[in-house]
Amino acid sequence: MILFLLIRAVGVVLVVATLPLLAELLVLTLAALVPMARVKDESEQPEAFPLSVLIPAYNEEALIGRCVRSILDSTSSTCSTEVLVVAHNCSDATAAEAEAAGARVLVLNDPARAGKGWALNLGFAAALAGPSQAVLVIDADSVVCPGMVEAVQQKFKRGARALQCRYEVHNSQDSWRTNLMTLALRAFNVIRPRGRARLGLSAGIFGNGFALHRDVISSIPYGAFSVVEDLEYHLKLIRAGIRVEFVDTATVLGEMPVSAKGARVQRARWEGGRLHIMKQWAPRLMGGVLRGQMTLLEPLLDLLALPITSEVSLLMVAACLPLTWLRWYALVGFAILLLHVTAASIGGPGLWRTMKALMSAPAHILWKLLIFPEIWRASRANALWVRTNRESPVDGR
Repeated sequence: MILFLLIRAVGVVLVVATLPLLAELLVLTLAALVPMARVKDESEQPEAFPLSVLIPAYNEEALIGRCVRSILDSTSSTCSTEVLVVAHNCSDATAAEAEAAGARVLVLNDPARAGKGWALNLGFAAALAGPSQAVLVIDADSVVCPGMVEAVQQKFKRGARALQCRYEVHNSQDSWRTNLMTLALRAFNVIRPRGRARLGLSAGIFGNGFALHRDVISSIPYGAFSVVEDLEYHLKLIRAGIRVEFVDTATVLGEMPVSAKGARVQRARWEGGRLHIMKQWAPRLMGGVLRGQMTLLEPLLDLLALPITSEVSLLMVAACLPLTWLRWYALVGFAILLLHVTAASIGGPGLWRTMKALMSAPAHILWKLLIFPEIWRASRANALWVRTNRESPVDGR
């Protein structure tokens, strides 16, 4: 009898832990799959809209020139665009390479101010000291697709206050890790924000390819300095009633780490940082929901949602317990995950690459379990920002 009660208690804990992600994925995936209603094409607004493209860079001499050139190539000759690079605690030729490619460079050397948030804070202040009406943030290891900058300017001309562009993987073919990350990021950075956009919700900020209007930065200064400063700042925007629009037609492509070491550093920073923000922000959002602020419900579910690999592990445990209702729950959970992955593969990696990525998932789950201590250390309030090393050579892609 005691054993049965214990198993039931474990089953309840498993449901409570996995339900936020399953609810989030079901609603957002179905919304993303609903065809968009056709609207009349909006004519291009002729007036100029000064825009700054801000690139925070830490020892990125190998990639910064490619990034700056892709941005300049993405702008129209009629657009008023400045590319601003913040060379942050660099010990290489990042500043010289950025300047040679056509950017204006600010140098910030202060070891006490480590982390992307400090570079962004300086860059935003410098951009708004000039005529720029909005700032677009691009990571130094990225390339932007043709027309992206112009698409962002057009969105702001039509009244947008905050934007998140489509953010996908550039080096998807480099290894099984980058192949799996291509699928994972397409699910996280495309399917979910697309679903939110179609439901009228805030799309989120993913650190790369997001843009803010001058008025937003002035009213809510970018004082986010955690290892996941993008998530932290997005929650501040939501509490202020500002919705981030998703720009599905404008894409930025970022480099993912190839080696196990680089992937470990990046994953620990991302997931540990999210865990820290969850501990800090979940009580505030829950309190707001209980007070009737229902716009905070979806951000709360997103914050409480487990990473998909952790979700799969717990659902497998649930499926093994001798409780019929829990096994049915696990079966429904796996069906929702399959729907989400299928939606991510449509129009994206394709069936064969999706299958290749999924075949490597068991090894990835085991790897995630092994690095959990690092993730936990990264969730501490005093965790330091650690750069992800780039192992792949730059070949002008």
